[in-house]
Order: sequence, then C-alpha cells, then structure tokens
Amino acid sequence: MTATSQTIEDGKYVELTYQVTDKKTKHVLTTVEFPLGYVHGHNEILAPAVHAQLAGKNAGDVIEVPIDGNQIFGPRDESLVFTDHIDNVPEEYRQIGCSILMENDNGQTRSFLVTQMDDEKLTVDGNNPLCGREVVFRLQVLTVRDATEDEIKTGGPIVEGADVDPSRMRLVD
Repeated sequence: MTATSQTIEDGKYVELTYQVTDKKTKHVLTTVEFPLGYVHGHNEILAPAVHAQLAGKNAGDVIEVPIDGNQIFGPRDESLVFTDHIDNVPEEYRQIGCSILMENDNGQTRSFLVTQMDDEKLTVDGNNPLCGREVVFRLQVLTVRDATEDEIKTGGPIVEGADVDPSRMRLVD
C-alpha cells in the first residue's frame, strides 16, 4: 500500500475515534471509543468543519478541531426546555441523560434530553448539547483505505447483523 492510499480524501473509507471537550471548562462532553467508520466525501457524520480538517490526514494522525456550537446548531433556545411533574413522565424516561423523541401538533419530531430530575420534577431540553458552547473535537484516525463500492453506496461500513454497543459510548455533562 502506498502512502497516498493512506491519506484521507473523497472515496476513502475512514475509521476514527473522537472526544469532544468544552473549550472553557475542559470537561469531556462526549467520548466515542469504538471505531466510527464512514466514506469521506459521501457521508458527513460529523460537522463539516471537522471533515474539512480530516482531509489530507493519515492513519495514526491525531488532530484537534475547535468548533463553535452556535455556528453549527445555532444559539440555545430556552423555549425548548420544559419542566413537568415527574408523575406525568413515564417511568422508562425518568433517568438523566435519557433521550425522548417528542412530536408537536404539526407532526414534527425533536429529540429531548432529560437534564434534571428530583423526586417531584423532571426537566427535558430540546437544544443540542453543544449549543452555546465552544468545543474541541480531538480525533484519532485509525484506518484509511479505499472504500468498496458497497461502502460508497451506503456511505459507511457494511456489517451484517451489527449492533452498536452503547456501553462503549457515553455522554457526559
């Protein structure tokens, strides 16, 4: 394999892991430890600014990309934060970090995250967790190779009967 075949460019299959850190507080917000695969130029699984920085990198490279969450997701919208009495919330959603898919009167859906809870009340937030934050994506490129035709068609890996192991991915406040 030549060195150029290991360089990220359109049509290359890429596997990476990453961590997102709040630039101000230095708290880790998200860690993806299992290899995340995609076909560069065919399936943007991360922010466009991150993909732009990955172009030209090689397997083994580690890069840091600062991102302003407001530019990607817009500013926080406090009208998307709701608090309700806990008895009005089904038992399976009574856990901080739980994602709840809700539908409005027009049939539009939005994912809400349970952010606070006590014995009486539960709060959900429909804002993206990166809204209003400046973050740093730290990415480690694990694999770069020519994508197969099937991977190009689907934009990512072809895995028969695969299941993502949620215990390997965590969201941290």
